[in-house]
Amino acid sequence: MADLPPDLDPRIDLNNLPKHIGVIMDGNRRWAELRGKSTTEGHEAGAEGVKELIKGCKELSIPCVSLYAFSTENWARPKDEVNALFGLITKYVRREIEELKKNNIRVMIMGEWRSLPPKAVEDLEFALEETKNNTGMTVVVGLNYGGRYEIVRSARILAEKVAKSEIRPTDIDEKLFSQYLYVPEYSELDLLIRTSGEQRISNFMLWQISYAELVFLDVLWPDFKRKHLWEAIIEYQQRQRRFGGRG
Repeated sequence: MADLPPDLDPRIDLNNLPKHIGVIMDGNRRWAELRGKSTTEGHEAGAEGVKELIKGCKELSIPCVSLYAFSTENWARPKDEVNALFGLITKYVRREIEELKKNNIRVMIMGEWRSLPPKAVEDLEFALEETKNNTGMTVVVGLNYGGRYEIVRSARILAEKVAKSEIRPTDIDEKLFSQYLYVPEYSELDLLIRTSGEQRISNFMLWQISYAELVFLDVLWPDFKRKHLWEAIIEYQQRQRRFGGRG
């Protein structure tokens, strides 16, 4: 266990922490509108929420957190907003890479991210290479990501293997299917958090959330602090996870 913060909520059971947390970071645009700021400023403020989340997970030695940064549906947003998001990716990677390395944090990416603008791809490749040997914690970033497409993609790969007689249809089970997800080593979510008060999944990690606990927080993402992470974990710990059984 890392050094625990002195103000850690005492209700948190350190023996019952989620191993993999997914976060739908919602509310950047609404936060900006409420303050008379631009959408770009809202997304920039949201980067602070990411730092708070990662810091909180690192303090609790949570192995993995997966972030919904840019969905396949986000291409429908105004072009200037989309371009600003990609610019923010570049800015964040270059600004935070040394901090990620210092904290032994590995970056992984899920989604069709190589279809992003060349500069964004270049910076993402830089982040992957610079952190690939880190072992303290993993941050998985969903970029050009869609949960339905991830499942279709796995099905296509397995169909091709069947067509080439590399496997038989009867060989396909949940374990084999999950090996062809974007990040197969983290194919199960324990806790899914969505901010801004919205209660939707929005095509995020549909396979991985099968038995995840879902927690919806009213806070807008730029206002997210470690205390909100603790709040979600406390809610998670109050539930009885049955995994389809009687408990």
